[in-house]
Amino acid sequence: MQTIGNLKGHLDYSFSSAWHPDGHILATGNQDTTCRLWDVRKLSKSLAVLKGRMGAIRGIKFSTHGRFMAMAEPADFVHIFDIGADYCKAQEIDIFGEIAGVSFSPDAEALFVGIADRTYGSLL
Repeated sequence: MQTIGNLKGHLDYSFSSAWHPDGHILATGNQDTTCRLWDVRKLSKSLAVLKGRMGAIRGIKFSTHGRFMAMAEPADFVHIFDIGADYCKAQEIDIFGEIAGVSFSPDAEALFVGIADRTYGSLL
């Protein structure tokens, strides 16, 4: 295997990554509470830095058509970004509990959030 580049900018360990459907953008989630977006054609610096609320970014998903990106913290917060608005338009969902993961439906009309709780574990 050959290294094609190094991603510099995160301050701690990374836990998640996801590819945009166009194959040019890579998102990385980190313990430093940020998600960085990288254009793999130009890795010298990240395109954008998206902040979480209080925890590491442990889950990232792009919608199938690539218009939205969701990022999940391990507890309480899911953030949804509108890629068409250069990630400036966003919605934060405050969920009480441990988040197991996020996923968009194939038509991107729904976002599913897995809750990992012994008593109230569920899929929202």
